[in-house]
Amino acid sequence: MRPELPTALLSVLLLGTACIVEAPGGASPEQRRAATVTQVPPLSVRNGANLGGKVELVAATVQPGRLTPGERAQVTVYFKVLDALDADYLIFVHVEDAGGRMERMNLDHMPAGGMLPTSQWKPGETVKDEFSIYLPADANPKALNIWLGLWDPKTDARLPLTNRDAVRNDGRDRILIAQVPVAQ
Repeated sequence: MRPELPTALLSVLLLGTACIVEAPGGASPEQRRAATVTQVPPLSVRNGANLGGKVELVAATVQPGRLTPGERAQVTVYFKVLDALDADYLIFVHVEDAGGRMERMNLDHMPAGGMLPTSQWKPGETVKDEFSIYLPADANPKALNIWLGLWDPKTDARLPLTNRDAVRNDGRDRILIAQVPVAQ
């Protein structure tokens, strides 16, 4: 009579010593679900900016819609992927006084909290990105302009805006996603 081999040992003998290891750098299915949406919320401000034929800035929301000095606002932007991107772009965000009286705030960051680099975006997906802006308590602008785009830190090049006549922009591949009034 032959002794039975444990199932785990039998699997190793039949399969050899191979093991399955997830490829590095890929977003997990959970991260992809957290960073993408199936539809854009209806109260978002529609945009339509086309960046390099690769990405469309579909919409943005700013909550609250009016800032008070010393408070934060949560900004959410939605990017529809039109074609694969071959670089890992950062989202650049410039917050400026609409009247040009205060220093610009730079809020450059990795999309989707770093969970889903742009080189892993898939055509057809809508990627959600969130960040917050803070208005210092001693600031007194009448309104803030929020400018945004995609930027490759390796080449220092912005993804070009291809439909300049269709969206508000500054002619330098910066898209105006919102002008937020400030309570006085």
